[in-house]
Amino acid sequence: MMTLKQIYSWIGIVIAVVVLGLFAATSWYTVDESEQAVLITFGEAEEGTTEPGLHFKLPWPIQTVDTLSKETFSLNFGYDPEQEESADIVRMITGDENILQADVVVQWKIIEPSKYLFNSEDPQQILYNATSASLRSIIGSSTIDEALTDGKAEIENEVLDLLITLMEDYEVGVAIQDVKLQEVDLPNEEVRQAFMKVTDARETMNTKKNEADKYRNEIYEEAQGEKDAIISRAEGDKIERIEIARGNISEFNALYDAYDSNPDITRQRLILETLDQVLADANIYIMNDDGNTLKYLPLGENTSSSTLPPATESSDNNQSDEDTDDTEDSEEENNNDR
Repeated sequence: MMTLKQIYSWIGIVIAVVVLGLFAATSWYTVDESEQAVLITFGEAEEGTTEPGLHFKLPWPIQTVDTLSKETFSLNFGYDPEQEESADIVRMITGDENILQADVVVQWKIIEPSKYLFNSEDPQQILYNATSASLRSIIGSSTIDEALTDGKAEIENEVLDLLITLMEDYEVGVAIQDVKLQEVDLPNEEVRQAFMKVTDARETMNTKKNEADKYRNEIYEEAQGEKDAIISRAEGDKIERIEIARGNISEFNALYDAYDSNPDITRQRLILETLDQVLADANIYIMNDDGNTLKYLPLGENTSSSTLPPATESSDNNQSDEDTDDTEDSEEENNNDR
């Protein structure tokens, strides 16, 4: 039969084995490549994370280790493909007071395990609420056309920026990777049909406006071309008239110099040139009124080809008288000039 001392000895041995086993079991831990670990000493998390591999620590309950995944998680706001039947339909009001239903997927990951574990009781619920606030805020400042058509990319970027700012302020150790709008639609078929009619009318208006602008531009370009042509012709006429005026001035100056040096000769020349210009196409006839049958002598274009009658004595006398008269007339003109 065992004595009391032996019983105490066996109890001590069992306690020592348990302590040694606990020490051996909780003094080391491993971290996988896809994990990150935070070491906790007496309930206080140490800064930084543990690298992947085998590590040693003080036994429990002095130090403990919490491991978290490094993977990227997805948060479905408004629609969950795994719970399609019970998913909530998220409706919100746009900036132009229309109702939309929108679904968004947020990609996020844990970057600071200590903050994720101790700064919030439920970090994922905080992320959900921040996503709802960000999406409703951006949709509330956008128009329905922007949300349904070509403004989705801009809305995604604005929601991403706002959500990143909120999560940084909350300091829950979460980093937002991306935001994607899955579906933005009108609440029911009746509203959808009405919106399509409005959209078609707006597109028709834009088409007509573009056609009118095109026609206006064509008319404007034609008018600009005609204006440029008129200006070009006017410039040409101006230059031509200026050159003609300069030529006339030069001609008048030359004529004045000639008249100033030889007035009689210049006056006679001007008379002859004027007669030549005035009578350029006239037929000239020299008349003889002495009663002879030969009344005139044609000096026109056909003079060289016309046949003249044979000269007679009377005609010779008339010719000599005519020459005498011409001589007297020329002398009288010279006397008048003097």
